Amino acid sequence: MSWLSELSLPQVHHSHLIMGGLVVVSGIAAYSTYKLVTLRSHLQKKSQKENFYESAKLLNQYLLFHFGSPEEALQFDFGPKEGQENFPKRCAEECMAHALDGADIPSRALDIGCATGRSSFELARRYKEVVGIDFSHSFVAACEQLRVAGTIDYNRPDEGDLTTQLKAVVDPAIDRSRTRFQQGDACNLPLDLGQFGCVLAANLICRLPTPFDFLNRLKSLVAPGGVLVITSPYTWLAEFTPKETWLGGYKDKDGREVKGFQTLQNSLGGSFELVTEKDMPFLIRETHRKNQWTVAHCTVWRRKKE
Repeated sequence: MSWLSELSLPQVHHSHLIMGGLVVVSGIAAYSTYKLVTLRSHLQKKSQKENFYESAKLLNQYLLFHFGSPEEALQFDFGPKEGQENFPKRCAEECMAHALDGADIPSRALDIGCATGRSSFELARRYKEVVGIDFSHSFVAACEQLRVAGTIDYNRPDEGDLTTQLKAVVDPAIDRSRTRFQQGDACNLPLDLGQFGCVLAANLICRLPTPFDFLNRLKSLVAPGGVLVITSPYTWLAEFTPKETWLGGYKDKDGREVKGFQTLQNSLGGSFELVTEKDMPFLIRETHRKNQWTVAHCTVWRRKKE
C-alpha cells in the first residue's frame, strides 16, 4: 500500500454534531480532502513529467529531428530556412571542429542527453568510443536498434492521427560498433565513466532538475585539453527545473538579472576556458503546419591543463 493510500480523513458522525461542531469538523474534513486532492495532483504532474520523453509522440518527433531531411521536416517552399540543416549533426561537427589530438587526450566522446543518437553516431566518425546517455528508456532503445541494425522505422506526425512512415538510417560509412548507449541521469552519472576527450550536452541543461549537479561533474568527465560543447535555448520551465535551481532567467536578491550564459561562465570558468560561442537555430516539427523554430546558444569550452 502506498503512503498516499494510507492517508485517512476524520470520521465524522453527523447525527451527534451540534451546529458549532459541524462547522469545525467540516472545516477539518474539507482541509484534509484538499490536501488529498493536492497530493494526487502533484503525483499526477510528477508522473507526467517523468513520462514526457517516453511517449511514442516524442520518440517519433525526435527521430525526425535527428534523421529526417529538411524536405521531410518542413514541407513548404517558405519558412525559416536557417535551422533546417540537421541540428544534432551540426552539434557533433562543432565538437570535432574544436577537438585536439594528443596522447593524453582520450579518443572517447560522451553525448549526454543523446535523445535518438544522431550526434553520437556522427562523433563516431572521429572518436574510437562514443557513449550516449539519455534519461528516456524509449530513446535509448531506439538508439540501440539503430546501433545494431542501422535503421529504424518511425511515423512523422502530419495532422491529428494521420502520419507518414519514414525510415531513420545511420550513414553506412559510420562504424556503429564504436558507439554504446545506456539509460542514465545527467544529474547523477555513474562514477566509473572515466574521462573523455569530448563531452556534448545539447539542449540539456534547461531540462534538468538540478543542473548544478551536472555542471559540477564536468571537471571530472572532460580530460585536460578536451572539448566541452553545451547548447541551450535557456528555456527555464518550472515543470522540469525548480525555480530555485535555474541557472538563469531571474533576478537576484539585489534586483540584477541573471542569465544562463553568465552562470555557465561563473560555474565553468575555474576549470574550462571559453573557446567560442555562437547562435544555432533549429526546427522541430510538431505537425504539417506547426513547427518549433528555436535558437540555441552554443558555447565551446576547453578543459584547462592542471
